[in-house]
Amino acid sequence: MNVETINGRRYHLPGRQSAFQKALYVHLIDWKWKHITEELGFNKHMGNRIPYDAILPDALQEEMPHLYPSVVRQLADHRQRNHIRIHPHFYHMASSQAANINLFLPILHHSRANAILKEINHDFVSLATDQLDNGYCLEFWGGNFGSDPADKGPLGDKSSRAGTDSDIAIAYRNSQDELCLWLIEHKLTETEFTTCGGFKSKGREERHDCALSFSAILANTVACYHQDVRQSNYWKITERNADFFANHGKHQQCPFQGGMNQLWRNQLLAMAIEQDEKQPYKHASFSVVKHPSNPSLETTLDAFRDLVGKNPKFSVFTSEDVVRAAEARQDDELNKWATWYRNLYML
Repeated sequence: MNVETINGRRYHLPGRQSAFQKALYVHLIDWKWKHITEELGFNKHMGNRIPYDAILPDALQEEMPHLYPSVVRQLADHRQRNHIRIHPHFYHMASSQAANINLFLPILHHSRANAILKEINHDFVSLATDQLDNGYCLEFWGGNFGSDPADKGPLGDKSSRAGTDSDIAIAYRNSQDELCLWLIEHKLTETEFTTCGGFKSKGREERHDCALSFSAILANTVACYHQDVRQSNYWKITERNADFFANHGKHQQCPFQGGMNQLWRNQLLAMAIEQDEKQPYKHASFSVVKHPSNPSLETTLDAFRDLVGKNPKFSVFTSEDVVRAAEARQDDELNKWATWYRNLYML
């Protein structure tokens, strides 16, 4: 934690921030001071309480004052049906989980949702409100509304503490009236996507060789720690869809050691849902939505686009794209939300 004086005010900030991160953190703190409180919040780390200006104080966290007002009840209702966990950093002004909820729920519950979302996903015609919960599911992993505690999801990696999930899934119908699923991962201030835990695991043994190529691992999947020890379905699904990763030959080692790992797993989740005969969805795709001023993710996004040969089942858009699509409806309720969102997230 660093204490910095900026424009005559003292800010308790994380260390090692990019220029964009620091600018947005300072902006978010200023917004918190103006609209919520100037009281510090605390990060609990190894028994210590470390003060940060960007964290909400304990006494205010239950109110969720960093959510758009209408969203608080919508989220509570959704959690009655979809028992998702709130992330440890949810009560942080820079929470990506909170920003994702603030971005999508006001639209999904609005009568103009179809027109807005069609501008982002051109395959979209109408929200399938008869699917999931009113057509959407937060923290989607493939078994959200089930009752089997042993269910590990299509990827075989889900537990109470870990596993692959997309920040939001949206069910819709396309122009052929086919039921489709759209998985979306949201990023706000992050400088990278989640990297491979198996690559860094202390449980790795000599046979777990991340230096092998994509093709070599397909030929000997025990070389992957996640496949061998965790018994995930990552490489089983990858093998069935090897052609999707059209340019894997450009990578001499496993391409999923770094930030592409999270993109890969979310794409696999979409594939598994689409190819599961028990699922109602004819098509499934995966997108990333990011803050337009965050440049740190571009290298990984470009690498994944290239890996999949710019396949349209993977796409990227920004929160600015969503807000502009909402503003184009010229609706008072939407404009009120858009102004609020812009002011909070520095758009």
